[in-house]
Amino acid sequence: MSLKSVYDVVVIGSGPGGLAAALEAKKAGAEDVLIIERDVEPGGILLQCIHNGFGGQLLKEDLPGPGYAQHFINLVKLAGVKILLNTMVMDITPERRIYLTSKDHGYIEIEARAIVLAMGCRERTRAQIRIPGMRPNGVFTAGTAQRWVNVEGYMPGKEVVILGSGDIGMIMARRLTFEGAHVERVLELMPYLSGLSRNYVQCLQDYDIPLQLNHTVKRVLGKNRVEAIESVAVDDHFNFIPGSEEMIPCDTLLLSVGLIPENELSKKAGVKLDPVTGGPYVDETFQTNVPGIFAAGNVVHVYDLVDWVSEAGFEAGVGAAHFARTQKQRETDYVMVKAGRNVRYVVPHKISRNALEAGEVKLQMRVTKPIEEPVWVEVSDGQNQITRRSERYVRPGEMVSVMLKAAQAAALGAAAEIVVDVYPRSEA
Repeated sequence: MSLKSVYDVVVIGSGPGGLAAALEAKKAGAEDVLIIERDVEPGGILLQCIHNGFGGQLLKEDLPGPGYAQHFINLVKLAGVKILLNTMVMDITPERRIYLTSKDHGYIEIEARAIVLAMGCRERTRAQIRIPGMRPNGVFTAGTAQRWVNVEGYMPGKEVVILGSGDIGMIMARRLTFEGAHVERVLELMPYLSGLSRNYVQCLQDYDIPLQLNHTVKRVLGKNRVEAIESVAVDDHFNFIPGSEEMIPCDTLLLSVGLIPENELSKKAGVKLDPVTGGPYVDETFQTNVPGIFAAGNVVHVYDLVDWVSEAGFEAGVGAAHFARTQKQRETDYVMVKAGRNVRYVVPHKISRNALEAGEVKLQMRVTKPIEEPVWVEVSDGQNQITRRSERYVRPGEMVSVMLKAAQAAALGAAAEIVVDVYPRSEA
C-alpha cells in the first residue's frame, strides 16, 4: 500500500467508533480517508468479544462482536477507505501533522485536513486501585482474561474471584463458567451494579454466581501464584468495616474496575480533557477544542452499548469531512451544557445554536446514583424548562439520553448554558 503525504481525513483506531467515522466521512464527501491501526487486523476490542449482544439498536440484529466489526469492515472497504495496519502513531500536532512508525513504511509523517481520534479506552489495573499484598501470578484485568480465553485459547485459572461488576467482568464470569472454571463470587465496592442489568441477569443470576455489593479486596495472598484473597465489607464512606474480613481461596483474581479513555495522543495534540469523563471536551459534531480534530466513541466517554459508539462515530465522521472540505469551523455561537442534579456528566459539552435550529441534538449522560422509580430527565436554562422526558428508572451503569429538537431552539433564547437534571417524578 502506497501512502500519500496528505489525506482529507485520518482516523486513528479501527474499533467501532473509528470504522463508523471513516465510513461516514467518505459518504460525506471526503475523498482520501485513511484508518491507522496499531494491531494486525481491524476491529479493535470487538474481535475478542465473541458473545452476542451487538447491533440490536443500530442494525436490528443480535451479533457477536467479530460479526459486528466485520459488518463495518466490509462497508469501509467497499467505500474505498484505506486501512494502514501494524502501525503506531507516535505524535500528533495541533496543526494535524501525524508522526507514525510502521513495519512496512518505517518512520513517516503525514498531514491530515481533519483527524478523528478513535483510540478507545484501557482498563484500570491493580496498580491504579492500589490493592495491597504480594505480587503473584494470577491477577488479570477482565479484558486480558477475555483475550486469553477467546483469542489465544488459554485459561487464566480454575478458582476465580472477580472484583468489580463492570460488563466485561460479568461477561467473563459466565465465559469462565462455560470453560469449566469455578467463579466463587463477584465483589463490588459500590452499593449498586456498575454494568448493565441485562448482564447481571444473564451472566450472574442465570449461573448462580453471587454478587456482593459494598465489598472489595483488602489484600492478595500468595507468593508465586495467587492462593487466596481477603475480602472486606465497606461502609458508606468506603472505609473497611472491622470484623467483616473473609479469606476466599482462589488461584485467579480478575479486575473489572472501570475503563479509562485512551487520550495520550489527544494531550499531545493540545486537546483539552474533561476530568470527569477522562475524554475530550466536544461539541455536537464531536469536534474538540483544537480545530479539525474530532473524537469518536469510547475515547470521549465510556459507552454502554457499541451501537452508540458507532452512532457517535457517524457524527464525528460527518464533522471531519465538512472541516476537511472547507477548512473552516462551523458557527461558534455555542450554548454550554452543564451536569445538574444527579448527573455525573453530559456529552456533548456544548451545542451550536445553528445546529440545534437545523435539526436534533442528542444529549447523553450518566447518573451519579440509581433511582429505582420513575424519573424526569429535564433540560432547562437554570430557571425555565426547555424539555423533559420520563424514564422508569436510572442507574449509573446504563446511559441516559434526551433529545433536543429544532422546535426547542427558540426556548433557549439568549441563555449561555443549559442544565440537565435527573430527579424522581414524585419530587416534581
